[in-house]
Order: sequence, then C-alpha cells, then structure tokens
Amino acid sequence: MVRRFLSLLPLLAIAACSSKDEPANTNPDVDSGEPETGIVAVPEWDKPVTAPADDEATKKRTECGYGKGTMPAETQGKSFPMGKDIPIETIVITMMENRSFDHYFQKLKDNGWTDVDVAPADFSNPDKDGKPVKIFRDTRLCFVDTNHEWEGSHEQVNGDKMDGFVKTNEGWSENPPGGSPELLSGSRAMGYYEKADLPFMYWAAENFAIADKYFCSLQGPTWPNRMYLYAATSFGRTSNRVPDKADVVLFDNLEKRGVTWSIYATTSPGLAVIADRAVKYRDHILPGSQFAEDARSGKLPQVVFLDPSIGKEGYAQNDEHPPAIMQFGQKWLSEQVKAFMEGPQWAHGAFFLTYDEHGGLYDHVVPPKACEPDDKLPDAPPATAGEKFDHYGIRVPFAVISPFAKKKFVSHHVYDHTSIVRFVEARWTLPAMTKRDANADALWDMFDFTGAPKSPPAPPAVPIDEKTVAECKAIWGK
Repeated sequence: MVRRFLSLLPLLAIAACSSKDEPANTNPDVDSGEPETGIVAVPEWDKPVTAPADDEATKKRTECGYGKGTMPAETQGKSFPMGKDIPIETIVITMMENRSFDHYFQKLKDNGWTDVDVAPADFSNPDKDGKPVKIFRDTRLCFVDTNHEWEGSHEQVNGDKMDGFVKTNEGWSENPPGGSPELLSGSRAMGYYEKADLPFMYWAAENFAIADKYFCSLQGPTWPNRMYLYAATSFGRTSNRVPDKADVVLFDNLEKRGVTWSIYATTSPGLAVIADRAVKYRDHILPGSQFAEDARSGKLPQVVFLDPSIGKEGYAQNDEHPPAIMQFGQKWLSEQVKAFMEGPQWAHGAFFLTYDEHGGLYDHVVPPKACEPDDKLPDAPPATAGEKFDHYGIRVPFAVISPFAKKKFVSHHVYDHTSIVRFVEARWTLPAMTKRDANADALWDMFDFTGAPKSPPAPPAVPIDEKTVAECKAIWGK
C-alpha cells in the first residue's frame, strides 16, 4: 500500500518552535510523597499506591490483569523505581522503518555474542514450488520493498511456522517502483546484513543493551504500529489509515502532567498517523535539523520523539525503509546519538531506538500472545477475518543507549512498542492508556541504576559506499 505521510503535511502547519516553560505546580511522588518540582499535580494520578511483589505483578501482567488507567507503580513490582527515583531526566525515542531482528542481527553470534536468539544458519522458507530458500548475506544494500501488510504478515507467520516470507514476497512490490522482475523474487526477504554493513547497530549492541524478544505491536504495516507508540492501540486499524477518533494519546497525558516534550521531524512527523493530534500539537513539532543543536546545548525537553525522513521512499532516505540504502540511516543515527552524548543531558538521558515493524523481512521467532488493548476489533480484510489484536507482530531491532544501560547486554524479556510507553509513564507517573501498556514490562532489566553512569566511546563514523549509491540510483533514479 502506498503510504501517505507526506499528504498530511498541509494539515499540520508545522510551527518553527515550541514553548519550553515549565508549570510551577508539583506532583507528589507516589512512593515517598515528596514533590518533584516543575511537574503538575494530578490528584487522580497521585493517589498512594502499594506496589505488588515483583512476581505477583509479572504474573498479573502475563494474564492481562491490569486495565486502562492503572498507574505504573500498581503494575510493575515493588523493587523497581518510580517517578523521580528513576535517574533519567531526558528520554529520546527514535522509530526507524521496516527491518527485522534477524535481518540486522543474524551474525551477532559470529561477533562475540553467545546469549542471543538468532535464526539457525540453515533456516529457510519454501518458495511457491516448495523448494527451500535459505537465508543469505545480502550484498545488495538496496532492494525492492517487501510485503508487510496485515494479510502478508499473517501469512508469513503462518500459524507459528514462520515460513511464509518467500511466498508472500514473490512478485510483490510497493512504491517506489523500479528494477527488473528478478528484483521481485521472494528470496530477497531472506537476506541479512553483517557488522561491516551496520557499524552503528553493532556499536550500540557492543556498548549498551539490546533485546531479542522485542516485537512490533501487531502483525501489520507502519501506521498501526506507530499508533501503539503514541497511544498503545491502533484504534482498530490494520492498514495505513488514520483513526476515526483517538481517545487519549501519550502527548495528552504529558501535557496534563506538565512534562515538556517535542517532536523533531525532517519531513512529516510520525504523529501524522493520528492526524488530529498532529494538528493540535503542531507547536511541539520542530525541524529535525534542530535536534543536534538543542542536544549539544542542553535544551532538549524531557521527552523527545526524533523522526527520520519518514514517507519519502527512495534509495537515499535515512529512515531505512527499503529501497533505502541503510547506510544513510545508520549515518544519521550515529550523528544524532553523538550530538546527544556530547550534551549535558546525556548524563541522565536515555535514547530508545526501535523499528516500526519488520518490513516483510524474515525472522524465525514466533510472535507470542499479547494483551488486547481495548474492545476494538481489527478492520481486517476477509482473509484474516476473526483475528484479534491478541498477538505481537514480528521481532524488530531495539536498543537502549544510555549511561545507565547495561553494557553488551541482551534482554530476553518480551517487549513491544508499549514497553517504551510504559517506561515514560513510570518516569512521570502517568496512567495506562489501554490494557496493552497497562500490562507492558517497562524495560527494567536493560538498565542498571545502581552504578555510576558510564562514558562509552563515541559512535562510529558510517561511510556511504558511492558504488552502491550509483547502482541504486540507476534502478530508482532520483
């Protein structure tokens, strides 16, 4: 399906700057009762909470026992810090595009990682004739976009067999068109990259924490998955359509709490998938080019959504959405993280890096059961009628880049996009928006808050291979 991010730009009337004034009211800390300065008190959110035992909280979350409106301290376990006891004061969230965990991290075990779940070396999928197509090192750094729609994703999972990636991509393409019929082979979904191709991602894994059970939020395309990052639901959407009505989104609660926030966007912001909120909060949308300057000067708000150039699909785009040469995105990420690390807010900051969905690229791990966020059923095509939002999507890369992130750590906890949401809610004492974020694990095992913040090496420079650029330009033109 042709994505329509850019068609929403005229609606947004993006303003050049936003106010960073902080309210003078205070919020009693849930645990200690002491106020945190600069945060608005919300009585219904600031009620005293007796936190459950960790095991009790985990069990109840697994059973989807918590509902909309529950506070983080009610759902996470008593051993975890809450509110101002979490030593993170600046959160940066970046969601890239259309890559699976195995596609990017297949070769971790060949580079010193022993405790990570990647596909077996002989992992394969059958083609339309039943012939096995094995995974392979993809040396072509741009390729025709692969099938990641609702129906295609469900066919790829195929009743937990994870064997539909080749068949669903045979002859399939999305905009921009280009290339020969050979480029539409379903085998392209079975390619992976290595450390030399992804210097930034391997640097992040070497120096910080990644997760090998982080799944996108539903088996479907970009817009619904991004909605989970903003609202912990897709409002019933299974395709790239804006919702008819959005009840509450994370930005509503940040505003109510008085937490400062901005979206730095080069093209249309990701929030455009919930168009009415993008219009309502247009004064919070800043130029993407301003992020590095604000980071180095310590002027970032408390919560930042940093968006790459979403929507302008092409070989030279930095969102990593195929046919993009991922080196452009890796270079952009390296530059943004470097700017953040060079600023004063890094010492108490966290940079969350994830991908909206798997993009139709292979992964071998079966998506587990998930909590249905609300009572909305999927507006799904007839082929998947009867489906619910009760399973996660396919695995995607995820990293926590922070002075408090564990070094070279691989988490095996089950996460999705609402785990990021729940961490933000835990830090600023915000209620769950749906049952999905209410029952999400808030990423605790990826952090070590007890030690002194670490000073890691700077991110690597990411070269752009001009030969590859020329080859991809010959296929896709501009």
